[in-house]
Amino acid sequence: QVQLVESGGGLVQAGGSLRLSCAASGRTFGRYHMGWFRQAPGKEREFVAAIRWSGGNTYYADYVKGRFTISRDNAKNTVYLQMNSLKREDTAVYYCAATILYSSSYYYRDAYDYWGQGTQVTVSS
Repeated sequence: QVQLVESGGGLVQAGGSLRLSCAASGRTFGRYHMGWFRQAPGKEREFVAAIRWSGGNTYYADYVKGRFTISRDNAKNTVYLQMNSLKREDTAVYYCAATILYSSSYYYRDAYDYWGQGTQVTVSS
């Protein structure tokens, strides 16, 4: 089992940057595939990015591709989401998620077994 804690959210102006972190407990973090999702008020939770356990494969939603970068440091039990060129529509609570079983449906919430509590990102114009 793994516990996840996100941090790094906040208020930023449009065009700015933020880096989110997700710290995981447990000695087997390196075996987990990780994902970032987000949920805006009144909307469904949606996929943002995912990274395989080795860090060798990354995946992005079209609406963040080229602006966001997911990475991980298995020695620090941490996954990151670097967010650049932020837009107002990026405003949401961002969640990290983990699964030990890789699925080609990495963009589905149900593919993940563990979730953090979320961190708020607010982008102002």
